[in-house]
Amino acid sequence: MLALRPKETASMYTRDGVRLDADIYRPDSVEQFPVLLMRQPYGRAIASTVVYAHPRWYATQGYIVVIQDVRGCGTSEGKFQLFANEIADGEDTVNWAAKLPGSNGNVGMYGFSYQGMTQLYAAAAKPSPLKTICPAMIGYDLYSDWAYEGGAFCLQNNMAWAIQLATENARLRRDKKAYQALSAASRNLPLNNPEILKHLSANSFYHDWLEHSQPDSYWEKLSPKTYLKHVDLPMFHLGGWFDTYLRGTLNLYKHMTARSQYRQQLLIGPWAHLPWSRLVGQMDFGFEAISPIDRMQIFWFDQILKRDDDTDLMQALPVWLFEMGSNMWQGFAKFPQHEQKSLFLSSHGLANMREDDGFLSVICPDTNINDILVHDPWRPVPSLGGHAGIPAGVFERSHIDGRSDVITYTTGFLEEDLFLTGDVIVDLWCTADKPTYDLSAVLSQMYPDGRVYNITQGYLRCQDGIAAKMSNKPVLRKIKLQTTCIQIIRGHALRLSLSAACFPAYAMNTGNNSALNMDAEVITLTVSCGGSFPSQVLLPVVPVAQNAQMGL
Repeated sequence: MLALRPKETASMYTRDGVRLDADIYRPDSVEQFPVLLMRQPYGRAIASTVVYAHPRWYATQGYIVVIQDVRGCGTSEGKFQLFANEIADGEDTVNWAAKLPGSNGNVGMYGFSYQGMTQLYAAAAKPSPLKTICPAMIGYDLYSDWAYEGGAFCLQNNMAWAIQLATENARLRRDKKAYQALSAASRNLPLNNPEILKHLSANSFYHDWLEHSQPDSYWEKLSPKTYLKHVDLPMFHLGGWFDTYLRGTLNLYKHMTARSQYRQQLLIGPWAHLPWSRLVGQMDFGFEAISPIDRMQIFWFDQILKRDDDTDLMQALPVWLFEMGSNMWQGFAKFPQHEQKSLFLSSHGLANMREDDGFLSVICPDTNINDILVHDPWRPVPSLGGHAGIPAGVFERSHIDGRSDVITYTTGFLEEDLFLTGDVIVDLWCTADKPTYDLSAVLSQMYPDGRVYNITQGYLRCQDGIAAKMSNKPVLRKIKLQTTCIQIIRGHALRLSLSAACFPAYAMNTGNNSALNMDAEVITLTVSCGGSFPSQVLLPVVPVAQNAQMGL
């Protein structure tokens, strides 16, 4: 580890004359070093240390580390507009950083969430000094990977983020009253007063995101997907099984591997958006779940920015997935694709009233049975953990499954271990007495003592229209659950839980996306099983012979 000079603060000017400020950490040496750049909106002193080692540590590994406040944030000049200036500003910053004293001209970027997004926008401009990026937990298509899931507004996460940014903006304006009100609101989500953002942050992106509830040109203009079609760089993609933006991480990774000439590294841990630690919700995933990211990024940057051929990372497999249950890392040459196996839903019609009435079986019942639940918007099914709730992660949910507005289907206790890696799909034949309704699906494992812990979940906003409602014929709905990787041990069981709400993780279906609506109506939902309506869960089952555990 190298000795460091005292931290420097430096400024640059964008092409339109806006001053952007940065902290610079550098080795105390006359050698030239590559530059690691992070651009972020939360005040550069934080430097994403909620999940990464401090920039000083990265500098001791032989790098000049630049942490910059984006436009309109921290002490940087200009007006902050969500993602609007990050392509041009990112390009200008990369070119400036490459010419810093002591730089060897090679720049790499790292960071998660907004700091991951700034990497994608900078890469879109293709500045020649930018040799690699390490985007973690990002949105590739901002509509479907970030703001909405299955057509439903991701209420709790979007609102929490909007309030966070609005609070920081109030701090910069020295508006103590607004700061205190927003800070208090951030600890009481969903808001008892959802209008607070309109009153205290009228220009927040949140209002635009609510207004643009369909994937229109607004989202196309904003999304990195639009600008990365002709960008090719080696990338280190980082995600978490319970991160709300895992869809974006995987979509970018798959897009790049389909056409890139460079290595695309992928690592997905058992983590939520933050922190990246062994305890995720109520589940301890063990010593192996402690984040290896800092050291792995250094190996990655050494290989690409220093041309070090002796890094262990480049000799390892390019895909590493943390297998929950066994709590071990699994290595792959590419993201695995497994044949999906069906478990069919069946019951005696009381699966919402009795947890022992609904079944998951490899045999589709010959006879059609209907399970009916009533969704009351005044007491919606609450969200708990998963990737969309706050806090995210794994939680015991048997108290939710016992509600009459939740339908459960459970396997028998497994006679041998079951390994799942990939996408879980739920095919449901259903009807409702309203032309629009929501479907929430949660896949869990049930312990022998009756405890139930969530594995993965998905959500879908359904628009049947008046004609479909009048016909009263079941419609096939496909719910894609969050990608997962898990071992279910012998003696445990799988459970599917269905409901018409998961609040406040997702905005309730009230005809608009507000959290509260005086016109919200009771919805009667019918799920059809068996016979001509083979509702099922499609599981990405890993053959046991392919499940050789490997250490990272």
